[in-house]
Amino acid sequence: MTLPKTRARPTRTAGFLQGRVVAAVALGGGAGAAARHAAAVHWPTPAHGFPWTTLVVNVAGCALIGLLTVLLTEARRTPHPLLRPFLATGVLGGFTTFSTYTTDIAGLLAEGHARTALACLVVTPLAALTAVWLAARATRGLLRGRA
Repeated sequence: MTLPKTRARPTRTAGFLQGRVVAAVALGGGAGAAARHAAAVHWPTPAHGFPWTTLVVNVAGCALIGLLTVLLTEARRTPHPLLRPFLATGVLGGFTTFSTYTTDIAGLLAEGHARTALACLVVTPLAALTAVWLAARATRGLLRGRA
């Protein structure tokens, strides 16, 4: 005797999960971009000046990415699957502003401020990468100290 075949109901489809991830990134990105815009409005860069606000936003955002990555990947508990897309890709991706960094450099070059543009070109990625590394290292050290 053969039993009738039953179809299991899918609990979550790949498309459903992908849609949730896209929504999490979009919501986080909006929040991060709003925070970046607020920083630019409150601390505007003077004409022909070094874009300090852009530098600070990028360095702070990269430091937070280093901290968050360690917390999410080395945590004792498994984080919610939407936490990393929302915070890292969304909020911090929207907050860090490397497109503004390149626009700042292009503007400085167009206005004849090649030295300031070169300083920005070199300092920003070095400071951002250093911030990621230092934050990740410090966070790992703190986590080990708690263990």
